Amino acid sequence: MLKGKTALVTGSTSGIGLGIASGLAEAGLNVVLNGFGDAQQIETLRAGLAQRTGVQVTYSAADMTRPDEITRMVEEAESRFGSIDVLVNNAGIQHVSPVEAFPVEKWEQILAINLSSNFYTIRAALPGMKRRNWGRIINIASAHGLVASPFKAAYVAAKHGVVGLTKTVALEVAETGITCVAICPGYVRTPLVDNQIRDQAKAHGKPEAEVIRDIILAAQPNKRFVEIQELSDLVLFLCSPAGASVSGSALQIDGAWTAR
Repeated sequence: MLKGKTALVTGSTSGIGLGIASGLAEAGLNVVLNGFGDAQQIETLRAGLAQRTGVQVTYSAADMTRPDEITRMVEEAESRFGSIDVLVNNAGIQHVSPVEAFPVEKWEQILAINLSSNFYTIRAALPGMKRRNWGRIINIASAHGLVASPFKAAYVAAKHGVVGLTKTVALEVAETGITCVAICPGYVRTPLVDNQIRDQAKAHGKPEAEVIRDIILAAQPNKRFVEIQELSDLVLFLCSPAGASVSGSALQIDGAWTAR
């Protein structure tokens, strides 16, 4: 039932977003990629995904801190494909600092990208979903949307906001064929996390395996990373008929982190 539909995935030129976009393309959806990076590398990525899956794949360089660019991205996607049926809000950044030293510009940037961009994409895509009486809005939140950690004030605040936004939208569309869900992963093995592991190992003079166990995964009881494929498979489930009643939920996929 997903073949021929269209998905927009923000922050999808690498990591979690790319994995989800790839899974949706493999399921037969046309895909709009979005994110920053080297233009030639992104074009190679776009063309390769289209060739491998046989669907249409486009790219938008919309800046997730700019509401006008976000709205234009949605409008251009709808104009080209006729609809946005699946919206995955994945774009996000991080900065770690004590509250009293937290740079104001970083606070504003994180709130804009991690929270406000979700509002603007949903606001722009929802009217079309309502006309068609079908849609899937999937917000990639975090375990930090449910619990806090020190030194991550902006990230935690934004991800808690994403969970609240998800619940509100779900209530507003409850009598339609649209659902809105937040996925709350623990630590996911991405190139960004790999870089953090290497940096921490160097800084602490410890083997990478020890850094993973005692620092990176200290709060994750199962002591293993969430795999990108697990997130992609969950998104596909939510888009399937089996996911039709899953709405307003914050779905933990965190190795029991938030079970404490």
